Amino acid sequence: MAIPLKSHKDIKKLSVANKIVAKTLNYLQKEVHPGMSLLEINALGEDFILSQGAKPAFKGLYGFPAGVCTSVNQVIIHGIPTEYKIKEGDILGLDIGSKIDGWFGDAAITMGIGKISKEDEELIACSKDALYHAIDFIKAGMRFKELSYELENFIYSRGFVPLRSFCGHGLGRKPHEEPEIPNYLEGNNPKQGPKIKNGMVFCLEPMICQRESEAKILDDKWSVTSTDGLRGSHYEHAVAIINNKAEILSVE
Repeated sequence: MAIPLKSHKDIKKLSVANKIVAKTLNYLQKEVHPGMSLLEINALGEDFILSQGAKPAFKGLYGFPAGVCTSVNQVIIHGIPTEYKIKEGDILGLDIGSKIDGWFGDAAITMGIGKISKEDEELIACSKDALYHAIDFIKAGMRFKELSYELENFIYSRGFVPLRSFCGHGLGRKPHEEPEIPNYLEGNNPKQGPKIKNGMVFCLEPMICQRESEAKILDDKWSVTSTDGLRGSHYEHAVAIINNKAEILSVE
């Protein structure tokens, strides 16, 4: 496994791309309201990314038809924008990529629409808190499997389970680079595998299910749910390893 190391100049370029994603997500959080269709939300997101001088990186990527993944309720990731109009009590995942000067940005949030249930608040909090816990946990020299194991333990400690078969990933001149970073330990030994080093840039993205970890892909060939059919949540940041710790790139 060859995990690319980025120079200081590279990381500055990646920071530009990821700041655009962060600004877009913050903009959408303010604009999205009950009664909007997923297609309208996607159009707002795409237009905002273009207004920042970047391109919506997900549009056409692997054949995905839109610039914003809009994942509602049971859909945890990769939801395709449709005519569905969001309503009070829904939860909505927004996953956005940008490309500028050949470098990619990538981040995601899950938000409540209007007043949501306490259970959904806890579900969303698990993915967000797991993400920030993992970022604080990272130190250069530790292994990626240790990070996956920490994520898994945190998610289970909240009473939820991680979605399997999907993972975080490296980020750079490609939207998905080495390494793959599951939200659970693969195998039995977290002290195996590649180490985290200064100059690495990658995305962490806890994907949370309520009871069953196994993924199910819906008939649209994109939308991913849990086999339990219950609501899920997803948060993501791009981070760079600088001075032996993780710094978040996908913030304004």
